[in-house]
Amino acid sequence: MSMTTKVCIVGASGKLGQYLVQHALDRGWEVVGVCRERSVPKLDRFADRITIVPGPTNDPDVIRRAAAGCDGVLTVLAPWGVQQYASGTAQAVLDHAAPDARLIFSCGWHITRDGQDSYSRRFLATVRLMTWLAKAVRAVEIDDQVEACRRIFASERRWTVVRGSDLEEGPSQGLPVWSRHVGDPVLASNLTRRVDFALFMIEALDDRLVHEAPAIVGRLSASALAHHQDPEGAR
Repeated sequence: MSMTTKVCIVGASGKLGQYLVQHALDRGWEVVGVCRERSVPKLDRFADRITIVPGPTNDPDVIRRAAAGCDGVLTVLAPWGVQQYASGTAQAVLDHAAPDARLIFSCGWHITRDGQDSYSRRFLATVRLMTWLAKAVRAVEIDDQVEACRRIFASERRWTVVRGSDLEEGPSQGLPVWSRHVGDPVLASNLTRRVDFALFMIEALDDRLVHEAPAIVGRLSASALAHHQDPEGAR
């Protein structure tokens, strides 16, 4: 993308969102950040360099204003609350981003596009437990993230859904390695630096991954080092 790129980052105040903001600014891009009003102070260090649009990310009017004129929209699909927040956010972006905008969404490995992903029993058990606990405390809706991605996958927009492994903090290890399906041995380490998850989303703004749902893992993870051969990061 050109140096004149303007991007909208939905969920900019979170840990992943802040890395997205930093990566975009490092490239000289114009940035519009969207976050809930109470989270605006988390963006104080960027306040003089970005435009902040406060409001619920599932509010169509908020997304319409924030995404206006943006070449790309990067959306952190957070499953907060019990009011279809993730699916509402995804739908607002699909409906109100510029017609030709590149749309990049983040989610976890538990999302499957074609049913060809292969999960360990431990992974599936963990997802079931987290889903049950989340519903019990009415804090998050993991199932709604699944619904959000179903809507994205059904859309003809120029989307990419980046599916992240477990995340850790730390210095960048470079662009993560990816595969189309969980279960590929290259992904076995199940660990990515959060800063590199954001890097992958930023790099996905080009057209190489349109209508793909890459599952990623850290470039220097043991499984990536053992199985990765493609210099561009694809399996």
